[in-house]
Amino acid sequence: MYKEFFGLRANPFNMNPDPRYLFLTRHTEEALACLTYGIQSRKGFVLLTGEVGTGKTTLVNKLLEWLRFQQVATAFVFNPRLNTPQFLDYMMADFGIACESKTKSQVLLKLYNWLLDRYRAGETAVLIVDEAQNLSDEVLEEIRMLTNLETFTEKLLQIVLVGQPELGERLKQPQLRQLRQRLALRSRTHPFAPEETKAYIEQRLRIAGSNGQEIFHADSLTAIHRYSAGIPRVINLLCEHCLVSAFVDQQKVIGPDVVDGIAGEFDLGTGNGGGIAAIPPGPVAEKLEPAEALRLLTSFADRLRQQVNKDLPKEGKL
Repeated sequence: MYKEFFGLRANPFNMNPDPRYLFLTRHTEEALACLTYGIQSRKGFVLLTGEVGTGKTTLVNKLLEWLRFQQVATAFVFNPRLNTPQFLDYMMADFGIACESKTKSQVLLKLYNWLLDRYRAGETAVLIVDEAQNLSDEVLEEIRMLTNLETFTEKLLQIVLVGQPELGERLKQPQLRQLRQRLALRSRTHPFAPEETKAYIEQRLRIAGSNGQEIFHADSLTAIHRYSAGIPRVINLLCEHCLVSAFVDQQKVIGPDVVDGIAGEFDLGTGNGGGIAAIPPGPVAEKLEPAEALRLLTSFADRLRQQVNKDLPKEGKL
Protein backbone atom coordinates (compact mmCIF):
# COMPACT_ATOMS: atom_id res chain seq x y z
CA MET A 1 0.00 0.00 0.00
CA TYR A 2 2.69 2.52 0.98
CA LYS A 3 5.61 1.11 -1.06
CA GLU A 4 5.25 3.41 -4.04
CA PHE A 5 4.65 6.43 -1.80
CA PHE A 6 7.99 5.88 -0.01
CA GLY A 7 9.87 4.59 -3.07
CA LEU A 8 10.23 1.02 -1.81
CA ARG A 9 10.20 -2.29 -3.72
CA ALA A 10 9.12 -4.43 -0.76
CA ASN A 11 7.64 -4.12 2.71
CA PRO A 12 10.75 -3.47 4.83
CA PHE A 13 9.20 -4.49 8.13
CA ASN A 14 7.48 -7.71 7.12
CA MET A 15 7.10 -10.00 10.14
CA ASN A 16 8.37 -13.10 8.31
CA PRO A 17 11.81 -14.22 9.59
CA ASP A 18 13.52 -13.54 6.25
CA PRO A 19 17.28 -14.29 6.51
CA ARG A 20 17.98 -11.54 3.96
CA TYR A 21 17.11 -9.04 6.66
CA LEU A 22 19.33 -10.55 9.35
CA PHE A 23 21.05 -7.67 11.12
CA LEU A 24 24.49 -8.63 12.38
CA THR A 25 25.22 -7.03 15.72
CA ARG A 26 28.18 -8.21 17.77
CA HIS A 27 25.88 -10.52 19.73
CA THR A 28 24.26 -11.90 16.57
CA GLU A 29 27.62 -12.58 14.96
CA GLU A 30 28.79 -14.37 18.09
CA ALA A 31 25.62 -16.51 18.19
CA LEU A 32 25.89 -17.42 14.49
CA ALA A 33 29.59 -18.22 14.86
CA CYS A 34 28.82 -20.40 17.88
CA LEU A 35 26.19 -22.37 15.95
CA THR A 36 28.31 -22.90 12.85
CA TYR A 37 31.41 -23.80 14.91
CA GLY A 38 29.46 -26.31 17.00
CA ILE A 39 28.13 -28.02 13.88
CA GLN A 40 31.41 -28.02 11.94
CA SER A 41 33.33 -29.30 14.97
CA ARG A 42 30.73 -32.01 15.68
CA LYS A 43 30.22 -30.82 19.24
CA GLY A 44 26.90 -32.64 19.37
CA PHE A 45 24.76 -30.25 21.38
CA VAL A 46 24.36 -26.47 20.98
CA LEU A 47 21.86 -24.21 22.77
CA LEU A 48 20.46 -20.90 21.45
CA THR A 49 18.22 -18.85 23.74
CA GLY A 50 16.80 -15.35 23.68
CA GLU A 51 13.80 -13.28 24.69
CA VAL A 52 10.71 -13.42 22.49
CA GLY A 53 11.07 -11.26 19.38
CA THR A 54 14.87 -10.92 19.48
CA GLY A 55 15.47 -12.68 16.15
CA LYS A 56 16.09 -16.33 17.04
CA THR A 57 14.03 -17.71 14.16
CA THR A 58 15.61 -15.31 11.65
CA LEU A 59 19.02 -16.45 12.88
CA VAL A 60 17.98 -20.10 12.57
CA ASN A 61 16.73 -19.47 9.02
CA LYS A 62 20.11 -17.96 8.17
CA LEU A 63 21.78 -21.06 9.62
CA LEU A 64 19.47 -23.31 7.58
CA GLU A 65 20.29 -21.32 4.44
CA TRP A 66 24.00 -21.88 5.08
CA LEU A 67 23.53 -25.59 5.84
CA ARG A 68 21.56 -26.17 2.65
CA PHE A 69 24.19 -24.30 0.65
CA GLN A 70 26.74 -26.67 2.19
CA GLN A 71 24.41 -29.57 1.30
CA VAL A 72 24.16 -30.64 4.92
CA ALA A 73 21.18 -32.87 5.74
CA THR A 74 18.85 -31.02 8.12
CA ALA A 75 15.67 -31.69 10.04
CA PHE A 76 13.85 -28.65 11.45
CA VAL A 77 11.22 -29.32 14.12
CA PHE A 78 9.21 -26.17 14.80
CA ASN A 79 6.21 -27.70 16.60
CA PRO A 80 7.08 -28.58 20.20
CA ARG A 81 3.64 -30.04 20.95
CA LEU A 82 4.66 -33.54 19.92
CA ASN A 83 4.96 -36.72 21.93
CA THR A 84 8.03 -38.91 21.53
CA PRO A 85 6.77 -41.14 18.66
CA GLN A 86 5.48 -38.07 16.78
CA PHE A 87 8.78 -36.28 17.31
CA LEU A 88 10.79 -39.21 15.95
CA ASP A 89 8.41 -39.63 12.98
CA TYR A 90 8.67 -35.95 12.09
CA MET A 91 12.46 -35.96 12.38
CA MET A 92 12.85 -39.05 10.20
CA ALA A 93 10.48 -37.64 7.56
CA ASP A 94 12.30 -34.30 7.46
CA PHE A 95 15.64 -36.07 7.06
CA GLY A 96 14.05 -38.08 4.26
CA ILE A 97 14.72 -41.43 5.93
CA ALA A 98 12.18 -44.09 4.99
CA CYS A 99 11.35 -46.55 7.75
CA GLU A 100 8.59 -49.13 7.27
CA SER A 101 8.50 -50.12 10.92
CA LYS A 102 7.13 -47.75 13.56
CA THR A 103 8.83 -49.65 16.35
CA LYS A 104 11.11 -47.29 18.24
CA SER A 105 14.04 -49.69 18.21
CA GLN A 106 13.79 -50.09 14.43
CA VAL A 107 13.44 -46.34 13.89
CA LEU A 108 16.57 -45.65 15.94
CA LEU A 109 18.49 -48.45 14.21
CA LYS A 110 17.54 -47.04 10.82
CA LEU A 111 18.63 -43.55 11.95
CA TYR A 112 21.93 -44.83 13.33
CA ASN A 113 22.82 -46.68 10.12
CA TRP A 114 21.89 -43.62 8.04
CA LEU A 115 24.05 -41.35 10.22
CA LEU A 116 26.93 -43.82 10.10
CA ASP A 117 26.79 -43.91 6.29
CA ARG A 118 26.92 -40.11 6.19
CA TYR A 119 29.83 -40.05 8.63
CA ARG A 120 31.82 -42.51 6.50
CA ALA A 121 31.17 -40.27 3.50
CA GLY A 122 32.54 -37.27 5.42
CA GLU A 123 29.09 -35.73 5.81
CA THR A 124 27.05 -34.75 8.83
CA ALA A 125 23.41 -34.22 9.80
CA VAL A 126 21.82 -31.46 11.87
CA LEU A 127 18.62 -31.54 13.92
CA ILE A 128 17.24 -28.09 14.85
CA VAL A 129 14.39 -27.87 17.36
CA ASP A 130 12.64 -24.50 17.73
CA GLU A 131 10.45 -23.39 20.67
CA ALA A 132 12.22 -26.04 22.71
CA GLN A 133 11.10 -24.49 26.00
CA ASN A 134 7.70 -26.09 25.32
CA LEU A 135 8.98 -29.63 24.81
CA SER A 136 7.90 -32.22 27.35
CA ASP A 137 10.51 -33.72 29.66
CA GLU A 138 10.03 -37.04 27.84
CA VAL A 139 10.90 -35.55 24.45
CA LEU A 140 13.86 -33.65 25.92
CA GLU A 141 15.13 -36.92 27.37
CA GLU A 142 14.70 -38.59 23.97
CA ILE A 143 16.76 -35.79 22.39
CA ARG A 144 19.45 -36.41 24.97
CA MET A 145 19.48 -40.07 24.06
CA LEU A 146 20.01 -39.15 20.41
CA THR A 147 23.41 -37.75 21.40
CA ASN A 148 24.42 -41.33 22.21
CA LEU A 149 24.53 -41.96 18.46
CA GLU A 150 28.29 -41.56 18.12
CA THR A 151 31.60 -43.09 17.19
CA PHE A 152 34.48 -43.41 19.66
CA THR A 153 35.58 -39.87 18.81
CA GLU A 154 32.66 -37.86 17.38
CA LYS A 155 28.91 -37.30 17.57
CA LEU A 156 27.02 -38.52 14.51
CA LEU A 157 24.08 -36.14 14.96
CA GLN A 158 24.46 -32.41 15.63
CA ILE A 159 21.57 -30.98 17.65
CA VAL A 160 20.61 -27.31 18.03
CA LEU A 161 18.00 -26.47 20.69
CA VAL A 162 16.38 -23.05 20.26
CA GLY A 163 14.10 -21.45 22.82
CA GLN A 164 13.18 -18.63 25.14
CA PRO A 165 15.13 -17.98 28.37
CA GLU A 166 12.77 -20.37 30.18
CA LEU A 167 14.54 -23.20 28.37
CA GLY A 168 17.74 -22.45 30.25
CA GLU A 169 15.79 -22.46 33.50
CA ARG A 170 14.14 -25.77 32.66
CA LEU A 171 17.50 -27.37 32.01
CA LYS A 172 18.47 -26.55 35.59
CA GLN A 173 15.88 -29.00 36.87
CA PRO A 174 17.39 -32.12 38.51
CA GLN A 175 15.62 -34.53 36.15
CA LEU A 176 17.24 -32.80 33.14
CA ARG A 177 20.76 -32.53 34.56
CA GLN A 178 22.09 -35.19 32.16
CA LEU A 179 20.85 -33.14 29.20
CA ARG A 180 22.36 -29.97 30.67
CA GLN A 181 25.73 -31.67 31.06
CA ARG A 182 25.71 -32.64 27.36
CA LEU A 183 25.51 -29.01 26.19
CA ALA A 184 28.80 -28.21 24.48
CA LEU A 185 28.09 -24.59 23.50
CA ARG A 186 25.60 -21.89 24.50
CA SER A 187 24.63 -18.76 22.58
CA ARG A 188 22.06 -16.01 23.08
CA THR A 189 20.27 -13.27 21.18
CA HIS A 190 19.92 -9.79 22.72
CA PRO A 191 17.80 -6.65 22.27
CA PHE A 192 19.40 -3.84 20.26
CA ALA A 193 21.25 -0.88 21.70
CA PRO A 194 19.98 2.56 20.52
CA GLU A 195 22.55 2.89 17.74
CA GLU A 196 21.82 -0.69 16.62
CA THR A 197 18.09 0.07 16.39
CA LYS A 198 18.85 3.02 14.10
CA ALA A 199 21.18 0.94 11.91
CA TYR A 200 18.67 -1.95 11.86
CA ILE A 201 15.84 0.26 10.55
CA GLU A 202 18.11 1.88 7.96
CA GLN A 203 19.35 -1.52 6.74
CA ARG A 204 15.84 -2.91 6.30
CA LEU A 205 14.77 0.19 4.38
CA ARG A 206 17.85 -0.09 2.15
CA ILE A 207 17.22 -3.78 1.40
CA ALA A 208 13.60 -2.94 0.60
CA GLY A 209 14.74 -0.46 -2.05
CA SER A 210 15.13 2.89 -0.29
CA ASN A 211 17.49 5.26 -2.09
CA GLY A 212 18.65 6.79 1.18
CA GLN A 213 16.01 9.50 1.32
CA GLU A 214 14.99 10.24 4.90
CA ILE A 215 11.84 8.39 5.92
CA PHE A 216 12.18 8.32 9.70
CA HIS A 217 13.31 11.51 11.42
CA ALA A 218 16.28 11.04 13.76
CA ASP A 219 14.07 11.78 16.79
CA SER A 220 11.63 9.13 15.56
CA LEU A 221 14.37 6.50 15.59
CA THR A 222 15.17 7.43 19.18
CA ALA A 223 11.49 7.13 20.11
CA ILE A 224 11.15 3.76 18.37
CA HIS A 225 14.03 2.36 20.37
CA ARG A 226 12.58 3.73 23.59
CA TYR A 227 9.13 2.25 23.02
CA SER A 228 10.38 -1.09 21.64
CA ALA A 229 13.10 -1.64 24.25
CA GLY A 230 15.29 -2.71 21.31
CA ILE A 231 13.21 -5.83 20.51
CA PRO A 232 13.40 -6.38 16.71
CA ARG A 233 9.87 -7.76 16.35
CA VAL A 234 8.40 -4.82 18.23
CA ILE A 235 10.52 -2.42 16.15
CA ASN A 236 9.09 -4.01 12.99
CA LEU A 237 5.51 -3.63 14.19
CA LEU A 238 6.00 -0.01 15.23
CA CYS A 239 7.74 0.91 11.96
CA GLU A 240 5.16 -0.89 9.83
CA HIS A 241 2.27 0.96 11.42
CA CYS A 242 4.16 4.26 11.33
CA LEU A 243 4.55 3.83 7.56
CA VAL A 244 0.85 3.06 7.17
CA SER A 245 -0.14 6.06 9.30
CA ALA A 246 2.24 8.41 7.45
CA PHE A 247 0.93 7.17 4.11
CA VAL A 248 -2.68 7.81 5.14
CA ASP A 249 -1.69 11.37 6.19
CA GLN A 250 0.56 11.77 3.11
CA GLN A 251 3.63 12.54 5.24
CA LYS A 252 6.92 11.79 3.47
CA VAL A 253 8.98 12.00 6.68
CA ILE A 254 7.80 10.23 9.83
CA GLY A 255 8.19 12.53 12.80
CA PRO A 256 8.30 11.55 16.47
CA ASP A 257 4.66 12.61 16.84
CA VAL A 258 3.65 9.72 14.54
CA VAL A 259 5.69 7.27 16.63
CA ASP A 260 4.17 8.66 19.82
CA GLY A 261 0.70 8.26 18.37
CA ILE A 262 1.21 4.63 17.36
CA ALA A 263 2.91 3.81 20.66
CA GLY A 264 0.06 5.51 22.53
CA GLU A 265 -2.45 3.23 20.84
CA PHE A 266 -0.47 0.34 22.30
CA ASP A 267 -0.47 1.89 25.77
CA LEU A 268 3.22 2.64 25.35
CA GLY A 269 2.83 6.44 25.31
CA THR A 270 0.43 9.37 25.22
CA GLY A 271 -1.08 8.27 21.90
CA ASN A 272 -3.86 10.18 20.09
CA GLY A 273 -5.16 12.23 22.99
CA GLY A 274 -7.13 9.33 24.34
CA GLY A 275 -6.20 9.98 27.93
CA ILE A 276 -3.68 7.14 28.11
CA ALA A 277 -1.08 7.81 30.78
CA ALA A 278 2.30 8.60 29.30
CA ILE A 279 5.34 6.45 29.85
CA PRO A 280 8.16 8.94 30.33
CA PRO A 281 11.27 8.56 28.17
CA GLY A 282 14.34 7.01 29.70
CA PRO A 283 14.71 4.19 32.21
CA VAL A 284 11.00 3.50 32.83
CA ALA A 285 10.18 2.96 29.16
CA GLU A 286 13.34 1.00 28.57
CA LYS A 287 12.37 -1.39 31.36
CA LEU A 288 9.09 -2.23 29.61
CA GLU A 289 8.68 -6.01 29.48
CA PRO A 290 9.31 -7.05 25.82
CA ALA A 291 6.65 -9.76 25.89
CA GLU A 292 4.06 -7.28 27.18
CA ALA A 293 5.03 -4.74 24.52
CA LEU A 294 4.67 -7.39 21.82
CA ARG A 295 1.27 -8.45 23.14
CA LEU A 296 0.02 -4.87 23.11
CA LEU A 297 1.35 -4.25 19.61
CA THR A 298 -0.19 -7.41 18.21
CA SER A 299 -3.58 -6.77 19.82
CA PHE A 300 -3.80 -3.37 18.19
CA ALA A 301 -2.87 -4.48 14.66
CA ASP A 302 -6.46 -5.28 13.66
CA ARG A 303 -7.77 -2.07 15.19
CA LEU A 304 -5.27 -0.02 13.20
CA ARG A 305 -6.19 -1.77 9.95
CA GLN A 306 -9.86 -1.08 10.65
CA GLN A 307 -9.12 2.60 11.17
CA VAL A 308 -7.10 2.78 7.93
CA ASN A 309 -9.84 0.97 6.00
CA LYS A 310 -12.43 3.44 7.27
CA ASP A 311 -10.45 6.34 5.80
CA LEU A 312 -9.66 4.72 2.44
CA PRO A 313 -11.85 4.39 -0.66
CA LYS A 314 -13.40 0.97 -1.26
CA GLU A 315 -10.83 -0.12 -3.89
CA GLY A 316 -7.91 0.67 -1.58
CA LYS A 317 -9.06 -1.16 1.53
CA LEU A 318 -6.74 -3.66 3.25
